Amino acid sequence: MFIRQFYQNKDAKVCFSRQQASDFAKNVADDFNPLHDITAKRFCVPGDLLFSVILDKSGLNQEMSFTFSGMVTDANELYFPEDIQESASVIDDNDKAYLSVDVSGKNSRCETLTESLVRSYVAFSGDTFPHILGDLMRKNSVMINPARPMVMYESMKIHLDTVDVKEVTLKFNEKETELVVDGKRGKARLVFDFNSNGETIGYGEKHMVLSGLREYDQEIMDAVYQQYMAMKEAYHKQQVVNA
Repeated sequence: MFIRQFYQNKDAKVCFSRQQASDFAKNVADDFNPLHDITAKRFCVPGDLLFSVILDKSGLNQEMSFTFSGMVTDANELYFPEDIQESASVIDDNDKAYLSVDVSGKNSRCETLTESLVRSYVAFSGDTFPHILGDLMRKNSVMINPARPMVMYESMKIHLDTVDVKEVTLKFNEKETELVVDGKRGKARLVFDFNSNGETIGYGEKHMVLSGLREYDQEIMDAVYQQYMAMKEAYHKQQVVNA
């Protein structure tokens, strides 16, 4: 599966180079979070890449929930489960857990199905900022600190009525999506539906925590968005030059 170019197998463990994680973030997820830059002091591997490796190693279940509990860097060498009966964790040699997974229902090892779900979900994640979170913050009259944006991937879950299909696509469910604000902290619940052959066959949720919230300022957020989009455009132009 295409995801294998973005991680390395080292004996029984998995590791990620900064280049692999950054390439996945920018070229697959269209995610330009500074934490995924190869030069970032607080560099971390995208949560969506960890999710993708889980599916590559253990397959896709009808019911799956993921809880993120630690930041993964290029220094980590991790054990990923390859056969999940009910629950499992991604751990290091000290048994520290970075990601916990609970599964149920039928399991599929169909690479075509898994790849279509991964690509659809990761593309959706790329729209999270600035588009989806930007709209949620504006509607709730709050914004993140532009000097130190704190948005953390907390958990996600997926439900599929069946895994006996070859491909799925994802559609954002704006009606069910929400941001609950409690002082300077907010919890975003992003909801999406899975479709196959013109029918809805499941749904999913992505949960994120926003910290350091303050009163919304349209002018400041416009500047943040413009800077973010300019960074994306400059990167893609450079990719074309280097091609």
